Amino acid sequence: MSAKVLTIGEILVEIVSTRKGSGFLEPQPLIGPFPSGAPAIFIDQVSRLETPTAIISRVGDDDFGRLNLKRLAADGVDISAVTIAAGEATGSAFVRYRQDGGRAYVFNIAHSACGRLSATAAGERLLGESGHLHLVGSALSAPGIRELALNALETIKAQGGTLSFDPNLRPELTHASGISAALDTVLDHTDLFLPSGEELFLFSRAKGEESAVSELLERGVGEIVLKRGAAGASYFSRRKRCDVSAIAVPETDPTGAGDCFAGAFVSFWLRRAAPEVALYYANAAGARAVTRQGPMEGASTRLQLDTFLRQNMYRGSGSDGTER
Repeated sequence: MSAKVLTIGEILVEIVSTRKGSGFLEPQPLIGPFPSGAPAIFIDQVSRLETPTAIISRVGDDDFGRLNLKRLAADGVDISAVTIAAGEATGSAFVRYRQDGGRAYVFNIAHSACGRLSATAAGERLLGESGHLHLVGSALSAPGIRELALNALETIKAQGGTLSFDPNLRPELTHASGISAALDTVLDHTDLFLPSGEELFLFSRAKGEESAVSELLERGVGEIVLKRGAAGASYFSRRKRCDVSAIAVPETDPTGAGDCFAGAFVSFWLRRAAPEVALYYANAAGARAVTRQGPMEGASTRLQLDTFLRQNMYRGSGSDGTER
């Protein structure tokens, strides 16, 4: 596969509280910064599976930006369309885990360097080189990123390319102006939809999973992969359903696991692997990711996934499958 997988969106650093609780209303110990941003985690995972990749984004001329660009470049991502903005700050996400396992975030996306993303000659060149676009709901919360992403969607689809979409919406971002209309527009062009849990119902009035899936397929979504975390995952199309159980592993940090899952599935999907194969490896990628501290630290190579599957006595297919 020569055409690149492209994503557009935020590149952030993540800084994590080491003390569980609610929010950031008192001083507390922190660790980080870790390379992060849902689109960046996704594209790093795709690249580590040796699929050609690129990202369009914007970072500040600071250590946080350099930290991210060094990681992405080392893992093979084309960062030629990442603008380095002098005098601006790279985006950030502060996260604290609650006792119930939930997370509270303080984001700086819209008012950071990536929130001022605009079209560039380097970005236009990458659009012409790309055959697949992956969009993440969090990126659509910032007006600059949203406009560029929607324009890229039109270009990629007009070229005969495909689109995958992961809503990945944190509650802190759901009230951004214009985001609901943008999400609907993206879904209307989606070939592969990758919601997590209740995100399946963001675009459906259905009360049950089966009804929601049927409604989305009738709407025109080509294929759906539902991520359920500790409850496993399922693949749906008009012709097929397959399911996979979760892999029981000790959880260190779940942030980024869904993006690693999505990145692995898309990489195998674009190679026309059977859905069962793509699902098994994606499931392994998500499980391995939660065993590492830091959202991008668990992104895996094919060898690492095969080793992980063997070590966990989990029977995934060793082949790339057959055409869908």
